[in-house]
Amino acid sequence: MDQTGIIAITVFAGLVALWLIFYFIPVGLWFSALVSGVRISLLQLILMRWRKVPPSVIVSSMIESTKAGLSLDPNELEAHFLAGGNVPNVVHALVSAQKANIQLDFKMATAIDLAGRDVFEAVQMSVNPKVINTPPVAAVAKDGIQLIAKARVTVRANIKQLVGGAGEETVLARVGEGIVSSIGSAVSHKVVLENPDSISRVVLDKGLDAGTAFEILSIDIADIDVGKNIGAQLQMDQAQADKNIAQAKAEERRAMAVALEQENRAKAQDARAKVILAEAEVPLAMAEAFRNGNLGIMDYYKMKNVMADTAMREAISKPVDKK
Repeated sequence: MDQTGIIAITVFAGLVALWLIFYFIPVGLWFSALVSGVRISLLQLILMRWRKVPPSVIVSSMIESTKAGLSLDPNELEAHFLAGGNVPNVVHALVSAQKANIQLDFKMATAIDLAGRDVFEAVQMSVNPKVINTPPVAAVAKDGIQLIAKARVTVRANIKQLVGGAGEETVLARVGEGIVSSIGSAVSHKVVLENPDSISRVVLDKGLDAGTAFEILSIDIADIDVGKNIGAQLQMDQAQADKNIAQAKAEERRAMAVALEQENRAKAQDARAKVILAEAEVPLAMAEAFRNGNLGIMDYYKMKNVMADTAMREAISKPVDKK
């Protein structure tokens, strides 16, 4: 290897070593912090590199807080980063809270951030309330008319309830429940249409923001539409059901009548069979009387004449068919 190659390798190795030195010893960050009034040692920045904490994030956050008049401990910022928190977002929230005269300390801000909520957005919502549009809520007044209402809920973040407090879904569910209760207690749907603000008053009096991360400032009814006549529909359905029940009972009675008729026919057939059996005993009794000498031949002919006369009278008494 010639002398030129050795010099190139030496220069390359020197550049790599210089890059490693400036990477693990962030002199530029230390100087920026120094001129910004942030007291942080160069050794602490080096140890941040070894602990996998980006010194630029900590230093920039310290500079921002110092310029805003806040005194933060770099060790606490580093611990919050290692815990999975968003250090810049927390610092932004603390600065905004101070400017807006909102009571928010570092411990509360980090707790809110680690709970999964956007602490900076919460501070902004405390300064500038948020409007939540509810989905259409259908309810039925006492006169049976359905009303479909939409509301706008103006909420402000409750900093103290952000940790463990319910979210927007709970607020919307409670507001919908209050709207249904208010419309359902109205005597007529016309009363609700004439005074839609009565819904807002009833809902606000229920204290729906209890246990939530928000404070409800106002509830405004944006739109009310008249839906179906649920009362009439229910009456029609009830009438149809009563009709079906009556038809079923009538069919049951008809089936019972048919069964009774068939039973009576069976009884009549049984009676006729018994008569036929009894009539079959007459020739046998006459034969037995002839054998015993209790019936003579003249008596037999007299009986036949009587039977013939009876048959003739029956034939005469029957109506004559003109055809």
